[in-house]
Amino acid sequence: MTRAFSSRDFNQDTAAAKRAAKDGPVFITDRGEAAYVLLTIEAYRRLTGSKTLGDLIGMEDGADIDFDPPRMGDIARGTPVDLDFD
Repeated sequence: MTRAFSSRDFNQDTAAAKRAAKDGPVFITDRGEAAYVLLTIEAYRRLTGSKTLGDLIGMEDGADIDFDPPRMGDIARGTPVDLDFD
């Protein structure tokens, strides 16, 4: 079941929108047009297939995942951090 909240209603009662999202997507409208969608994190993960670090650690093949974060000393010295994961 989907619900819609105007931006104004969403701003005035965010808790109601969060409760409604437990039953399905909540559309937030601007000037009558859907502009945003509020989902529970579980629904978002089902849609995207995204996993958390905790999910990956628990995976049987999780040992094959390379994880080499930069050392704090490098960041403190201003050494650029390489964020290219290719």
